[in-house]
Amino acid sequence: MEKFGLELEESKSRMLESGGYLAKSKQKRGESTRLETFDFLGFTFYCGQTRKGTAWMMPKTSSKKFRQKLKDIKVWLYANRDQKLKKLMGMLNLKLTGHYRYYGISFNGRMISNFKQQVREMLFKVLNRRSNRKSYTREGFIEMLKYYPLVMPKIYVSLF
Repeated sequence: MEKFGLELEESKSRMLESGGYLAKSKQKRGESTRLETFDFLGFTFYCGQTRKGTAWMMPKTSSKKFRQKLKDIKVWLYANRDQKLKKLMGMLNLKLTGHYRYYGISFNGRMISNFKQQVREMLFKVLNRRSNRKSYTREGFIEMLKYYPLVMPKIYVSLF
């Protein structure tokens, strides 16, 4: 386990070095400045800049995991679309809260907000397939969300 941690630290150091001065010098010479990324525990780590302009390791939700979680939510929504709306929204909010608690870390706010928006669009489609006619128009769906709101994304862990 220690060996793996050391390899991760070395990889992080290499990325920060290449993301700082070396990338700027390559950019001046017109060379490619594509930095390496790596996936770990459902996150893609890449080299970015903080607001102060320093190079920093930034995580975001891995695109592979993002798509898989959306697919899982879609399957779950279709399997449970016949539930009462109050119960369905309660269970969906629990699932969203679990997702936010795992992926809600610094620099990942955009991805968890995007996840909520995608789930919201899926919910609209699923609820309109509950009967032979449309259950909700866009305006009606927005009104329903006022009574049964989806949980808002939140950053639970600050990495700095």
